[in-house]
Amino acid sequence: MTTEHDIQNDIRVAVSRAGCTIIRTNTGRVMTKDKRMFDAGPPKGWPDLTGFRHSDGKLILIEVKNERGRLRDDQKRFAEFISQYPVLYGVARSVEDALKIVEG
Repeated sequence: MTTEHDIQNDIRVAVSRAGCTIIRTNTGRVMTKDKRMFDAGPPKGWPDLTGFRHSDGKLILIEVKNERGRLRDDQKRFAEFISQYPVLYGVARSVEDALKIVEG
């Protein structure tokens, strides 16, 4: 089975070649000097890849899953929320899926 990380890297290359800028949406949790935990990055449920299409500036948001991956509840809520806006959003399990998303 292909890992989501490998699929994500292949998608980043292909989408970039298709006239888009795309980055991995980094998240993490760190401890501050005064021992508090700090969540870095976007809110829970935000997709793995964020970018824009050069031809028209449309926002691209891609959630990457492998063939057995499922959306978490927070990811489902995000998908429902973002559907009301004119952005290019979708779940991609392959480069082909991602290219369909960016083609709109």
